[in-house]
Amino acid sequence: MLSTSSPVANGHAMERDAEDRRARIARLDRLADTLDTRFRIFGIPIGWDSILGLIPGVGDLVTAGPGAIMFYEAHRIGARKRAKVKIAANTGIDMLIGGIPLVGDLFDVVFKSHRRNIEILKQELERIETAEQTERARL
Repeated sequence: MLSTSSPVANGHAMERDAEDRRARIARLDRLADTLDTRFRIFGIPIGWDSILGLIPGVGDLVTAGPGAIMFYEAHRIGARKRAKVKIAANTGIDMLIGGIPLVGDLFDVVFKSHRRNIEILKQELERIETAEQTERARL
């Protein structure tokens, strides 16, 4: 069956999709800031990930949730497999090492897995939007 939608209508739909993706990534960016760099102690940026990590077992498990959400969002926007693997690895490393008493807490202050993940998402979003712009230009 042939599509009856016009290239113009498809272009508007693609623009709405792009705006929606950018809004979701912007929300995750704010969440990453809250989790990794919300506060400063002696000039060192820390966030709720580092603070909750002080609670043995529970803190690192709770802060792995946003990492899972970032992985899901990467899949949803069409990120490459290697980007999703990096996000999963960052989240896993944060959980594993972050769970070690004291060493893990210091690691959380330095590693900032959520900031790393959001940068991967932003790069993938830029790559996807560039490809879409190229496609629209060909229409």
